[in-house]
Amino acid sequence: MDHRTEIIVTVLGILLIHGFIFYWVSRKSRTNIRGKHVVVTGGSSGIGLWAAIECVRLGANVTIVARNVKQLEKAKDQLVTNKVRDDQKIEYRSIDLAKSHDLVEKGLQEIEASLGPVFMLINCAGMAICGTIEETSIEDAKLMMDVNYFATFYPTRYLLPKMKAAKEGIIVITASQAALIGLYGYGAYAASKFALRGLAETIAMEAKHCGVSVTLALPADTDTPGFERENQSKPMETKIISGSGGLAKPEDVGKRIVHDALKGSFFSVLGLESWILSTLCVGMSPWKGPILCVLQFYLLGPLRLIGLLIQWNFQRIIKNCAKEKESQRE
Repeated sequence: MDHRTEIIVTVLGILLIHGFIFYWVSRKSRTNIRGKHVVVTGGSSGIGLWAAIECVRLGANVTIVARNVKQLEKAKDQLVTNKVRDDQKIEYRSIDLAKSHDLVEKGLQEIEASLGPVFMLINCAGMAICGTIEETSIEDAKLMMDVNYFATFYPTRYLLPKMKAAKEGIIVITASQAALIGLYGYGAYAASKFALRGLAETIAMEAKHCGVSVTLALPADTDTPGFERENQSKPMETKIISGSGGLAKPEDVGKRIVHDALKGSFFSVLGLESWILSTLCVGMSPWKGPILCVLQFYLLGPLRLIGLLIQWNFQRIIKNCAKEKESQRE
């Protein structure tokens, strides 16, 4: 068997294994959230909105949280059209989640007073400002840590003790593939997303014995309003590197996140590329069954080789862009 044939066989094997894993995971029973209270932050648009829509379709009472009242009102109307029960409750709250823990605590207390205890928290608030480290202002770096990390930490910090006391609950932390790999032009953004992965792994260890499940969502580039704004500051190198993976639909990502969380999966990914990356970077992530762990054990070696090829390609792109910039200056 020549080298080329070995590569083809390896890739086909990975595809077959991925299909088997998807089939196996899809067979797992999921938690029923009908009549339970779900809070979705960043729920006025993008992935958060579609995650909220899926929860409504599953019969949950849903509260969406964001800052822009007009967008929240529009999103609520969309959620109402997806109700499956006459007595199903849909509400929204305008809260600046990144401002302070006290403000978030007060807002969540009002939400609980209206719709009752929160069974599931889906953290989707976030933003991205691209640029190399030296191009990223200190203000922008701090803003991304506030919006991406603390806007998730504050509501999670408030609700986690309540879920542990109730011996049940689900927390979703939406990060990004940038939580697994640092990419050119995503330095400050990736740092905030790496922080979310650390938060998710820690909570999973601290709260599992109390009946609380944690899911770390790792969406790739998704066609959202936030992604459109992100592209305005994205360096050429970043556009080429990230553009190779295509663009996911927010409705597909939102639905997958909800169903993975209800099945108790730690990672929530969509697509072969995301699954390969999450497997390659699995590290010390929580145990999620013997099947996945055995497959990860056997796949890490071959996937490491693929990862090295991907890194080589990234460096090639960066060098080519540097040459092009140099030629333009001459």
